[in-house]
Amino acid sequence: MTETNSTVSDAWALTYDAWDPDNQPLREALCTLGNGFFATRGAAEEATAGGPHYPGTYLAGGYNRLESEISGRVIEHEDLVNWPNWLCLGFRVEGEDWFDIGSTDLLSFRQTLNFREGILERHIRFRHAGHRQTALVSRRLVHLADPHLAAVQWIVTPENWSGRIEIRSALDGRVSNQGVARYRDLNSRHLDVLDLGRAGEDGVYLAVQTSQSHIRMVQAARTRVFADDQPAVLQRETRIENAIAEQRLLVTCQREKPLRVEKIVALYTSRDFAISEPRGAAQDAIRRAGEFAELRTSHVLAWERQWNRADIDLGSGHTWSQRVLRLHLFHLLQTASVASTDLDVGVPARGLHGEAYRGHIFWDELFIVPLLNLRMPEITRALLMYRYRRLGEARHLAREAGYRGAMYPWQSGSSGREESQVLHLNPQSGRWMPDDTHRQRHINAAIACNIWRYFEATGDIEFLSFYGAEMLLEIARFWASIASYNSDRDRYDIRHVVGPDEFHTHYPDGDAPGLNNNAYTNVMAAWVLRCARQVLERLSEERSAELTTQLGIDDRELERWDTISRRLFVPFHDGGILTQFEGYEKLDEFDWDAYRHKHQDISRLDRILKAEGDTPDRYKASKQADALMLFYVFSCEELRELFDQLGYAFDPDMIPRTIRYYMARTSHGSTLSRVVHAWVLARSDRERAWELFQQALESDVADIQGGTTSEGIHLGAMAGTVDIIQRCHTGIEMRDSILWLNPCLPEPLNEIRLCLRYRGYWLRLHVTGKRLTIRLEHGPPGSVQIGFRDQGYTLAQGEGCEFELATDSADPSA
Repeated sequence: MTETNSTVSDAWALTYDAWDPDNQPLREALCTLGNGFFATRGAAEEATAGGPHYPGTYLAGGYNRLESEISGRVIEHEDLVNWPNWLCLGFRVEGEDWFDIGSTDLLSFRQTLNFREGILERHIRFRHAGHRQTALVSRRLVHLADPHLAAVQWIVTPENWSGRIEIRSALDGRVSNQGVARYRDLNSRHLDVLDLGRAGEDGVYLAVQTSQSHIRMVQAARTRVFADDQPAVLQRETRIENAIAEQRLLVTCQREKPLRVEKIVALYTSRDFAISEPRGAAQDAIRRAGEFAELRTSHVLAWERQWNRADIDLGSGHTWSQRVLRLHLFHLLQTASVASTDLDVGVPARGLHGEAYRGHIFWDELFIVPLLNLRMPEITRALLMYRYRRLGEARHLAREAGYRGAMYPWQSGSSGREESQVLHLNPQSGRWMPDDTHRQRHINAAIACNIWRYFEATGDIEFLSFYGAEMLLEIARFWASIASYNSDRDRYDIRHVVGPDEFHTHYPDGDAPGLNNNAYTNVMAAWVLRCARQVLERLSEERSAELTTQLGIDDRELERWDTISRRLFVPFHDGGILTQFEGYEKLDEFDWDAYRHKHQDISRLDRILKAEGDTPDRYKASKQADALMLFYVFSCEELRELFDQLGYAFDPDMIPRTIRYYMARTSHGSTLSRVVHAWVLARSDRERAWELFQQALESDVADIQGGTTSEGIHLGAMAGTVDIIQRCHTGIEMRDSILWLNPCLPEPLNEIRLCLRYRGYWLRLHVTGKRLTIRLEHGPPGSVQIGFRDQGYTLAQGEGCEFELATDSADPSA
């Protein structure tokens, strides 16, 4: 990633100044373009799958199930499908081979992902047969304003020759899911070709359908060539064969005279609204679409509107951090965009950028939703509706497991059933191993937390009344049913679960899966049970009565929830350190230095140990933040209230002691880990927190996990890094309908500028090391309540406040 020579501002672009096939898979993931409806990896248009290239296209919610035989067992797996490759565009000089960047004499190369405009651009000069030199400029977009459209523009310039060139433009249905090496033992061909053919004189179409979910997609492509801004004289041949709809265009070019090739593509599916059927819609779309320049104008305008709402400015002196933050925002807004609000989709942990985790949806929303709540809460609402529509399946999962209420799955896809794998391939050993990580019941607390945080940020009582409250009450009922009374300690236990640290799924000498009394899980469960009562109090008396009657919740059940919320067991050891789970303190200490010396990278310590015939279950060694998640989710004041409710003395010194203890015992095997650690250290050790924040920024751009980013970016970590700036360093908290601020900038950071949307009001913030300025820019009639250092203030439209951070003085000013 270059620091100079970008065609746009360095802080708005990711630029590569050399062709590097070894890093091409990573670049393809990082240069993915999308719009929330679909996304396509940043592979070269002329490339086919194989070697360093993998031109995947993924549809939001586009899942399919297949069966595969693994280790003598037949398992069913649901995957985010790789759809037909619409990029296909190639050329050759008559009599030569097709252009291939890997086998040509490359004179220069530059590829730029322009975040501000959502354009992927490539500049190449190369030498081919007969000492000919040619320049190629390619530009690509996946349209943000019209989510069904995408476009490619090529400018081909023969620098020292004239002659005829042949252009090949195609839609390729010969694709399968091959993007993750460890899944290649699984069946991977999800698509059946239904139909393909010509679409007018200058177009082709391809219709496919998934084999099990029966989602139909039709792609249509229009290809035109221009010389001197006029349609070029050419010969066109259409070829329809072997699941490929292709056109060949033969055109004469003149020395130093550029040819402009434009490919406009439309994608429609059987799930789309306001169409009769996908084929007609796709063909109509390419017939009506303008040229590339027209599409680019409306696309760039849509991105401008996005950035007006979403950008965060770190001021001068932080070009690298600023660039990566914007890259992270860019990929978040390509995966969960305004287009997503009309779809029944969640947020895959690896975005729409690859096939890792099979495109499943985990708990990453806990890191994504807080960012969206204060920028584009309508997207959060849509993500929560994805969960609401699967409430019935969550109820079924709870009943099947012997519980009441709703138990959401650890991995979700199309229907909301549990999609977690029962076997996991250890790439270190090459063996398939049992996988019990589906016991991460804490995802239910994350969903409840997302519901409540959304309501705090928006005041959307309609959503809470008709959707959110029902989910939250059923999740509370689940926690009450999974908790069992322990008469020996007169407290309730939650047994046989797995915490966020996935290294530990069993006790070393135990046969039963899961662990007992994970501290994070138990405290979150207590919070949910308390929050459920608060939700009923927020609803109108009539709606509260309707809901409790509908769900069969009576006073006796509510009293039991209250009792459990006060008597859940939370383990401690060594004078007040939170214990990750009951018995953790009895595990063996791990020899970190020896293993770092032996393996260098031990982030995935679980795979290393299991390949050696050992297990991390034996050691005090965590993959990622677990108990420390409590300090990420809750403020010190909220934790004090929770521990008081649970009947445990709360000593604020418990927080730094617990942080130090687990910092020394964590491998950071998840990209989320450094996000959480940077957050929890932000006020006690600002230097170390900034260092961890910088490492978290590197997670994907530097692929610090050694090859995982090429399989899909880590969306939770990307959103989490931005939210560190947005909420952690501004000290934002939402309590009692007041937006509280308590900024604390790390030493290297001089300022933050950003806009927030709180309860419908747009607020502009400027934070420096000495001063906080906040202004209500616009919003509905009325005023907004903000708080600073225990003092509340009321702002009307156009009014602002300025606070000195070095002293307790405040200077409200209009």
